[in-house]
Amino acid sequence: MSHVLPVPKAVKDLFDDLLGRSVTVNPAEPLRAADVPKTLVALYTDERTQLLAVIGMDFGLTAYTGAAIGLIPPGGAEACIEDNEISKMIGENAIEVCNILAGLLNKEGVPRLKLYQTFLPGETAPTDAVNWLMALGRRLDLIVDVSGYGAGKISIALAGAGG
Repeated sequence: MSHVLPVPKAVKDLFDDLLGRSVTVNPAEPLRAADVPKTLVALYTDERTQLLAVIGMDFGLTAYTGAAIGLIPPGGAEACIEDNEISKMIGENAIEVCNILAGLLNKEGVPRLKLYQTFLPGETAPTDAVNWLMALGRRLDLIVDVSGYGAGKISIALAGAGG
């Protein structure tokens, strides 16, 4: 049995609970190559460190979720966007969000996935992981709008989506 993509409602519910505020999700276009340098890329592996899933959050969603989970006012996220740089604290918070997002990937009867490595916007992610984010196939692309903060894109790609 292989991993299954989460449904949009599961993504919404996780962000609602995690951030303690209302979140809406809507379908989005897949990431484009031009988006990748400004995307947080998170790699998820099984116990043998085999890459089985990749999640990408665009710059906006990285800033908004990193601020919201840390109870940093929206201005903190907006400053990151204006400065074109994710602050250390918001970056650490966004990585913690990625760690918790592993829960969307883990289901009964399939190997447990865990966060293996993250690359914040501006850092170079491995080519194979980037290719997964770009490939069509087993993927889910959503716009996540965090109430009081703003909206950004999340892309979830599973093994078999070009990987």
